[in-house]
Amino acid sequence: MINLLFLGEIVGRAGIQALKNGLGDLKKHYQVDYTMINAEGMTNGYGIGKMHSLQLGKLGIDLSFGGEKLFYKIDMVEHIKKAGYMLRPYNMPPDCPGRGYKIVTIKDRKFLIANLIGNSDFSRLNAQNAFLAAESLRKKAEEENATFIVYFHASTTAEKNTMLYFLDGKAAAVVGTHTKVLTADARVTANGTAYITDTGRVGSLMSVSGFDPENEIKKIKGAIPLRSKEAWLDGRIEGLLVSIDEESMKAVNAIMIDERIEIEKPEDKG
Repeated sequence: MINLLFLGEIVGRAGIQALKNGLGDLKKHYQVDYTMINAEGMTNGYGIGKMHSLQLGKLGIDLSFGGEKLFYKIDMVEHIKKAGYMLRPYNMPPDCPGRGYKIVTIKDRKFLIANLIGNSDFSRLNAQNAFLAAESLRKKAEEENATFIVYFHASTTAEKNTMLYFLDGKAAAVVGTHTKVLTADARVTANGTAYITDTGRVGSLMSVSGFDPENEIKKIKGAIPLRSKEAWLDGRIEGLLVSIDEESMKAVNAIMIDERIEIEKPEDKG
């Protein structure tokens, strides 16, 4: 088997600490061959800076993805051009820096791993139709004789489920991200495509998408643009483990990952 680990969105320092404290043992336990993560919330929950992105490899990540928050830190605009370990959505406008897919070899098998962003609720991004982009990438994978893997960063469950059935039997995995809430629908179709609507998060579970609940409540009740604060209760590593059969190159198992990890809020400086 080839075991691929798809991690949920990392949120701030709590997420970084969770990876430091728990990812190594998790990878050993599941005999993981390749690890991927949504990293666009690594820097304080909003975007990912250059220095944090360079830390990903040391934390045990092979490939990372970003969605609508990818360029919230301005230094990523230039850095992503050289960051072969990071994918922006493939269907972003042509002038968007970076690349949207990568061809990698895992245990002597070739994979084309792509990042797509949904169209629902992301109209300001002017992204191309995600389904037309997926079809183009599928043909590219076929030409390269590579197994097709899709990370789909989308807002609605309907759009993500539709992508599953659009690529059923054509991709080995369609993995949803964005909501930072782990969904209980991990499965493998009869045609060998693994799927989950959302891989959840890496960081604090007892939180609002990784942020301090009290602060988020104030923002909603008072319509005050407060800065979100990282939460530190109940550290978790969430995601999906997909096992690919080396003969058929189809998915044969999809296991939801929900590991409690000890994290501790550092003392404030000053």
